[in-house]
Amino acid sequence: MGWAIAVHGGAGVDPCLPMERQQEAKDLLLHCLNLGVSALKASVPAIDVVELLVRELETNPVFNSGRGSALSAKGTVEMEASIMDGFRNKCGAVSGLSTVKNPISLARLVMERSPHVYLAFNGAEEFARAQGVEIVDTSYFITAENKERLEQAKSVNSIQFDYRLPESDDAVGKPNENGLLPTVKIHAKGIVAFDKILQNGELSQKELSPLESCMQNGDKMACRKGMLPEFQMNGAPINIYEPETVGCVVVDSEGHCASATSTGGLINKMSGRIGDSPIIGAGTYANGLCAVSATGEGEAIIRATVGRDVAALMEYKGLSLQESVDFVINKRLEDGKGGLIAVSSNGDVAAGFNTSGMFRACATEEGYFEVGIWQ
Repeated sequence: MGWAIAVHGGAGVDPCLPMERQQEAKDLLLHCLNLGVSALKASVPAIDVVELLVRELETNPVFNSGRGSALSAKGTVEMEASIMDGFRNKCGAVSGLSTVKNPISLARLVMERSPHVYLAFNGAEEFARAQGVEIVDTSYFITAENKERLEQAKSVNSIQFDYRLPESDDAVGKPNENGLLPTVKIHAKGIVAFDKILQNGELSQKELSPLESCMQNGDKMACRKGMLPEFQMNGAPINIYEPETVGCVVVDSEGHCASATSTGGLINKMSGRIGDSPIIGAGTYANGLCAVSATGEGEAIIRATVGRDVAALMEYKGLSLQESVDFVINKRLEDGKGGLIAVSSNGDVAAGFNTSGMFRACATEEGYFEVGIWQ
């Protein structure tokens, strides 16, 4: 038995995500992973480590939690988070936050200092002030990029509701393990893939020649070096859906498991909508056997009780951690899209997803180490 840790930045990744954005995400995940490993080596309890790492992710706008949260249809921020201590079987959750700098820490205060499990909207904000947590102006959480994404989503009456990519033969594939992307051209019917590849965001002059007179919606357009046409999803460019939920799962050297998840929710969501991230047993779960943090289509994750199901498969069917994760992703999510990270009390770590990719990083005391996005 030894410690293990995993952290995620969400499932459902634009296959044409620029390499610099991929690297930015990986760098942040690696930073958090190193922070967590150092804490575990210093015998910091699992529950403290998951809060520490999710706080770190909430203060960086790379992903969709805390600063950089997605905006609702009203242009407001409605953040939510939850945390669970598997050793003590205690949990706390919050929703509808607009001024609390670190929602995950308020969720822990609900767990530690209130008689309740879940507080939302005005009640949660009042509790935050009573507890003296750091409060900031709502503008702190809003980025110009997310304002633009909201406008794009509104223009096509879309929300970030699913993570499906085009499945036709003409769809562009995901990058391979070397980060190579298919080159593409556009015609009036959509995207057509070439056999050539794009590396580091740039096309060679030889590769550019077939792209000099592309068509988009029947109109000629210039295909500049390093530019790829965008995927369309729900009628909008897929890159407006790019930021996602964050989460962390940890088992410490004592075999105690903990999980934490935080999100800004969906772009252009209805005000008051609550997803899976604050729902114990869905987006977040921990007990004496394992800890789980999920990401993806919140409604599907709630219906499938993803977090609890991983634990139940281990407890009642005797499956391993990875077997349980695979079963939930492949069987329980049905037509839903998402992913999850998990650790077990004996020091195993696992991840699974049925989307184009999932931002993730994990490490174990036995020496396993991974920072990745794609399969």
